[in-house]
Amino acid sequence: MKKKYELTDETLEWGTHILHRIKALKEFAEVKKGDLGGWIEKEDNLSQLGDCWVYDDAKVFGNAKVYGNAVVFDDAEVYDYAEVWGNAQVYDNAKIFIYARIFANAIVCGSAQVYGNAEICGGAMIYDNAIISDARVYDNAKIHGFAGVSDNAEIYGEAEIYGNAYVFGNAEICANAEVKSNRDYVVFKNFWSSGYYFTWTRSNDMWATSYFYGTGGKLIEKGYMESEESGKNYEMYVNLVKKLNTPKESLIKRFIGLFKNK
Repeated sequence: MKKKYELTDETLEWGTHILHRIKALKEFAEVKKGDLGGWIEKEDNLSQLGDCWVYDDAKVFGNAKVYGNAVVFDDAEVYDYAEVWGNAQVYDNAKIFIYARIFANAIVCGSAQVYGNAEICGGAMIYDNAIISDARVYDNAKIHGFAGVSDNAEIYGEAEIYGNAYVFGNAEICANAEVKSNRDYVVFKNFWSSGYYFTWTRSNDMWATSYFYGTGGKLIEKGYMESEESGKNYEMYVNLVKKLNTPKESLIKRFIGLFKNK
């Protein structure tokens, strides 16, 4: 197999790592023979197969791997044991590290950070100053602003997390839900049977679990189909959220109405 690039003698000391500028040995994708690329520590960091490439001043080092048709460019960094593959793109000042995995058509850019055991895939977009750790973001979900996602949270569908929202603790944000603050979702645990978590999102007034997505009414209905206890518990949580989500104006009017009836 003819190599598509080589390490040049141009080096860069980056922390405790010595990186090498790469040079294309043949034409592929948008790269021309002789083009200089970004910086890698060793050949294990960038596959000689596919159209993957490291551009500009981007850096891939440690035990990180970039392969498939993935590209890393601008001043982005991929390091530790992180992996980027498929048609994924990492650029701007984004950082991918520890055991994070970016693949499919995912895009990570801006000053975003993805790390831990986080997984970003599908057409998901992570940008601005978003921080993702130990979570899964996929489909066409978007994370941006100063938002953060961690623990075992899952963000998917057309969901959007932004502003100063911090989504964590087994939350499941999906479909067309929008979360811009911590008041826009609530996570509960099914303590009476399965032990699964279920999430309510304010923007669309919907409920999601690992095996269900629908309205509060449908969740209650499903609960009663399982057992009387399950139905009553789901009904209790749905009604609790309704009370918490009642506008202050409605509460005031209700209070005035009660006062007038006395």
